Amino acid sequence: MSVRDSDGSGRAKATPRASFGAFARKPVERVAANVDAVVQEVHAESIESWPDDAVEVGAIVDAYGLKGWVKVAPHADAGHGGGSALLSAKRWWLEKGHERKSMPRLQAKIHSDTVVAHLGGIADRDTAFALRGHRVYVCRSDFPVLETDEFYWVDLLGLDVVNEAGVELGKVADMIDNGAHSVLRIEYPATGKDGQSVTGERLIPFVGVYVKTVDQAAKKIIVDWEADY
Repeated sequence: MSVRDSDGSGRAKATPRASFGAFARKPVERVAANVDAVVQEVHAESIESWPDDAVEVGAIVDAYGLKGWVKVAPHADAGHGGGSALLSAKRWWLEKGHERKSMPRLQAKIHSDTVVAHLGGIADRDTAFALRGHRVYVCRSDFPVLETDEFYWVDLLGLDVVNEAGVELGKVADMIDNGAHSVLRIEYPATGKDGQSVTGERLIPFVGVYVKTVDQAAKKIIVDWEADY
């Protein structure tokens, strides 16, 4: 099985010999363009019109070139889930403060560890530069289709984690990429030394030797991990 983070939405596989992050597909230099006709206009969006499945995948950090392209720092590696989602989605949803808008993605490509893109309605560098600081969202339904043994990080958050003995270990609160592999950060209710309720934390490497089953339908991850580890 593998995972993409989400955030932005990266992806990786868990096997007995390698970790979550080790199986992320390598970045490829490719250009995505909308081949069908799109309305090249900016749409003002409200809370009501914002997609229910919008997932934050990056942020616009600069203008790129002179013809209205923007540079985006994906929350995942550009060649992993964040970059792939930015390349595949035909419309981007932008948010900065209380301002929300959406734009068609006309062209996009991986550029080093960023994604550069031309958005509808943006024709010059000054207009592109004005978008700096906007957070970029895409619809979860626009994420690339994964192989059967792959998962997006965003789909793992909130899942219950249970060991093979049936002991509940908590819920996935976050995913961490430590470079060598990805890690499940699990939170669970606990009692502090003063007797007060606190939130405990477990870190479980997302590798096949520990992670046995990811059942999204049941919202459960089964792991080989003892409660007192």
